[in-house]
Amino acid sequence: MLEILLERCRDVSAYTRSRVLQVWAELCEEHSVSIGLWNEVAVVAAGRLEDKSSIVRKSALNLLIMMLQHNPFGPQLRTASFEATLEQYKKKLNELGPKSPSKYSSEGVSNGLPSDNDISNVDGEVGDEETEGICKEQDSLTDSCLPQAADGMVQMDSSVPYFGNLEQTRTLVASLEAGLRFSKCLSAMMPTLVQLMASSSATDVENAILLLMRCRQFQIDGSEASLCKMLPLVFSQDKSIYEAVENAFITIYIRKNPVETANNLLDLSINSNIGDLASLEFILGALVSKGDITSSMLSALWDLFCFNVSGTTAEQSRGALSVLCMLAKSSPSVLSSHLQDIVDIGFGRWAKVEPLLARTACTALQRLSEEDKKKLLSTNGSRVIGILESLVTGFSLPENIWYAAADRAIATIYTIHPTPETMAADLVKRSLSSVFDCHGEDKLQNDMDYGSSSVLTTVQVTKLSRYIFIVSQVAMNQLVYIESCVRKIQKEKAKKEKMVADDQRANANTTSDVQKDNGINAELGLAASEDAMLDGLAERAEKEIISGGKTEKNLIGHCASFLSKLCRNFSLMQKYPELQTSAMLALCRFMIIDADFCESNLQLLFTVVENAPSENVRSNCTIALGDLAVRFPNLLEPWTENMYARLRDPSVCVRKNAVLVLSHLILNDMMKVKGYINEMAMRVEDEDERISNLARLFFNELSKKGSNPIYNLLPDILGKLSCQNLKGESFCNIMQFLIGSIKKDKQMEALVEKLCNRFTGVTDIRQWEYISYCLSQLAFTEKSMRKLMESFKAYEHVLSEDTVTEHFKNIINKGKKLAKPELKSSIEEFEEKINKSHNERKEQELTAKNAQAHQQKIDSLGSFMATKNNVEGSGESEITEDDDEADRSMEENGLLPSKSKNAKSKTQSQASSEITDFEFDEVQSPLVHLRGPKRVKQRFHEPTIDFLAVGLTIFD
Repeated sequence: MLEILLERCRDVSAYTRSRVLQVWAELCEEHSVSIGLWNEVAVVAAGRLEDKSSIVRKSALNLLIMMLQHNPFGPQLRTASFEATLEQYKKKLNELGPKSPSKYSSEGVSNGLPSDNDISNVDGEVGDEETEGICKEQDSLTDSCLPQAADGMVQMDSSVPYFGNLEQTRTLVASLEAGLRFSKCLSAMMPTLVQLMASSSATDVENAILLLMRCRQFQIDGSEASLCKMLPLVFSQDKSIYEAVENAFITIYIRKNPVETANNLLDLSINSNIGDLASLEFILGALVSKGDITSSMLSALWDLFCFNVSGTTAEQSRGALSVLCMLAKSSPSVLSSHLQDIVDIGFGRWAKVEPLLARTACTALQRLSEEDKKKLLSTNGSRVIGILESLVTGFSLPENIWYAAADRAIATIYTIHPTPETMAADLVKRSLSSVFDCHGEDKLQNDMDYGSSSVLTTVQVTKLSRYIFIVSQVAMNQLVYIESCVRKIQKEKAKKEKMVADDQRANANTTSDVQKDNGINAELGLAASEDAMLDGLAERAEKEIISGGKTEKNLIGHCASFLSKLCRNFSLMQKYPELQTSAMLALCRFMIIDADFCESNLQLLFTVVENAPSENVRSNCTIALGDLAVRFPNLLEPWTENMYARLRDPSVCVRKNAVLVLSHLILNDMMKVKGYINEMAMRVEDEDERISNLARLFFNELSKKGSNPIYNLLPDILGKLSCQNLKGESFCNIMQFLIGSIKKDKQMEALVEKLCNRFTGVTDIRQWEYISYCLSQLAFTEKSMRKLMESFKAYEHVLSEDTVTEHFKNIINKGKKLAKPELKSSIEEFEEKINKSHNERKEQELTAKNAQAHQQKIDSLGSFMATKNNVEGSGESEITEDDDEADRSMEENGLLPSKSKNAKSKTQSQASSEITDFEFDEVQSPLVHLRGPKRVKQRFHEPTIDFLAVGLTIFD
């Protein structure tokens, strides 16, 4: 019966498969599955995780959760522990006696091990006290007892296990091998669980997270790393998915013990990448708002940062401060009580041990509340500003750390300094003086005027790179500062207007004069004019960052001109790749700030992004193109094709960034989907799995917009991909994926008509195959089936190809399964029509091919005789000799029947010295003179003889 249940897991019906998996879960819960069958069930359940039906996947996930919860191998399922213990028992088994003929594998398990009920009598289950301890440790996960091996059963600790007699040891070895297989089976399905977390089905995501939590609880290899990949799901718009991630995060990382919680969060902040850090910051902000982060947890984090815990490293201190910064984004008061510690530790001697600590300290200063910023400046302002200035202009940090630290330091100056523009100007001047002496500055000015770069031979490239970075960073922060000032003015204005409105409502007896004045101001549009004036001032301020005033450019403007000329010196850029990286990054920032500067350097930017040898430079420029498209869409619109071209870059990093940038622009309606979307479709089959997944995610999200734009784009994508040098298998995979996103019946019906009409203007056989394949991938309804049959004339001419006909037969098979009885007869007639047309056209092809071969032979004969006539001699004997040689030549080439094979032909050749012209009805062959000096024209009228057959008989 159990074997039948295993077979039914592969039933055709999805409901049956789901129900059988549920029965297996109930059997596991009742301890009715023997160890010998345990791994077979686990393998089947793991395979059903990739089932096409969501209800089957859900049941498979629940089954695996139940198998983990009631597994007979113990609460720890690490593969290494099983392997170590198994080696010990195998060694002891060899000492106790000769090996059994049967191998201790899955077969040995089923034959040599007792059932679950028997095992429970030997090892028992976890007692109530032990179960309670596990439940306390994993309170939201563990809700039942776990069987644990004890005494004579599997022991996976550091102590030496107890060895019984031969039979007991043999049983234990078999049990360990079964446990090892179970552990490896669970470990091998981690990539599948990660894929399920990206599923469009919320139940897949929720249950995959639950199973991963169980796996982590039992210490399955790879479960910890897989669980970290759930963090980006906090940005999901599905509330159930977000809640599942949040609950899992709280269960795993937020403990009742504040020190343990602090260590968990610290480890996360240190080991996570940029994307995971953004997700961690988001979820911590939500937990702070809900009050799930207690003051004791904050105290534990501060103790780690301040080195109050023995054994704390500089990296751990930086990690603790990073977590506090994340919490401060939602609650700035978190940092209020340790301002002095942030300055002393963050910029003190520990910053030399952990260079990133200074960068994190700058972030903490940026997250301070307005009151704390004022407090810091009043008590310790000069010291803090001096430290930030030394970070930017000094050389205490390593080169690879300095750029990140200087970035944060300049941003911090603009955040806390009362007049940041004056401070920033001093930074630019000091950086410039460190690069050039007084004479070098004049020479730099001369270079900017005449386009020379001779000064670069006398300066250090490292210092020049830093100078360019500082100037561009100051310019970018100046733009942000202007926008923040505008927002602040608008906020104050709105606050003032609200106060006036409240006062007017409070004073019910307001004089009619005041109301009349307000009405006049509203009619004149004074409020709107003030907003327009404010916008004009902001636009002017932004323009003056690079362009300067009406009379002359400012310092940043001069650097922008020099930078543009520097980036155009391609030979110099190739000589110093680090300089090119810094210079192009600065150029992109200047282009984002100023529209005129952007327009004048767009050609340069696209030249670099296409031809730069460094993939880092191309990758940075690709990201910058996305920012430019958002800020100046009209300027970038003519360059749309060049932006899509980045999807074909040989570098994986560049292609990945191109997919991300274009996905962001298209999905947020910042760029229209134009005729180049086929480039994105090709990334579905990219050799890099990450890029392929991103492209698939893009099309999944695009299909959810409006009425599914993929429906309108599909014919264009089909036409473009058909012309690409693309493998047939890749084309089929791409189109199958895209067609799968179209669900509406009306769109399917319209696609049938569109695809059928494409046959009429296509002559390439390859495109016939592609179009017919796409038709075969559609989900046909009765209407679409009828439309296909009605469009027979459009594709009748392509049915000569076997592949095309096969695709149509697949469509017919689909129609037979879904059609009503009255439609089945029409489908059968349609099938006969397809087969008949296919056979007729195959015969026509064969006939045409034979006729073409015959014509080629006739042409060869005519060409031969024309050559013969040109070389024909004047004497009769010479003619006869030549004719004999011609006979032999034509017999060898198959143009005349062989004399040895056809006696009748030989008699005719002796009786007559001529082979005359012949004509069947109106068809006449060339005149041929083989024997004798005379040419005689003779006609044969044989209306009953087919010309082609006679021709083949004579010449073949």
